[in-house]
Amino acid sequence: MSERSGTRADDPFSGRRPTSHERLTGLPWDASYHDGPAPWDVGRPQPAIVRVASEGGFAGAVLDAGCGTGENALHIASLGLSVLGVDVAETALAIARQKADDRGIGVEFAAADVFQLERLGRRFETVLDCGLFHTLDGDERPGYVASLASATEHDGTLYVLCFSDDGPDTGPHPIKQEELRAAFDPSHGWDVVAIESDRIQTRFHDDGAPAWFATIKRI
Repeated sequence: MSERSGTRADDPFSGRRPTSHERLTGLPWDASYHDGPAPWDVGRPQPAIVRVASEGGFAGAVLDAGCGTGENALHIASLGLSVLGVDVAETALAIARQKADDRGIGVEFAAADVFQLERLGRRFETVLDCGLFHTLDGDERPGYVASLASATEHDGTLYVLCFSDDGPDTGPHPIKQEELRAAFDPSHGWDVVAIESDRIQTRFHDDGAPAWFATIKRI
């Protein structure tokens, strides 16, 4: 994710505030991609995403919110689905677009603020959050959840893969199941269908870090 300022009507980052992660580190998200792969950039799609895709879990137009260098979006698009990956890290987006060109995969990558997804002017049947929700603090989550709702078709499906607090060697910012259920409750337009134990592959975990894989319906 990158820091941008501006007042142009077409600026996807106008009015964007640094996230809690950026304030904590003192760096924009884009800096994560300047000196080699980021800790979460493992050079392949997450196994959980591959599994769900193989089971037909992605349908219709797909949005990958916080897509990074695009491995998950590219995998889903390779199955013939229409996919838009968005991020604020323009370095990551450039890498993702190059991968798409190199692999001959038709997929769209665009700069966007995940807190203002309504600016896309589009709705999606399936939305993916892989490793983004757990970077947000409690004050940021309501705005993010509302933004996701603005871009998700009613009866659409949201998948959230995030670090969990269940098990040893957890990743940074582990999330409790209760926090997922509180963020995506019916009063916010969501129904949590399932939360399952899973793993997130990182560059610092031999067998991945403990994770939750949540299946959430837009109501």
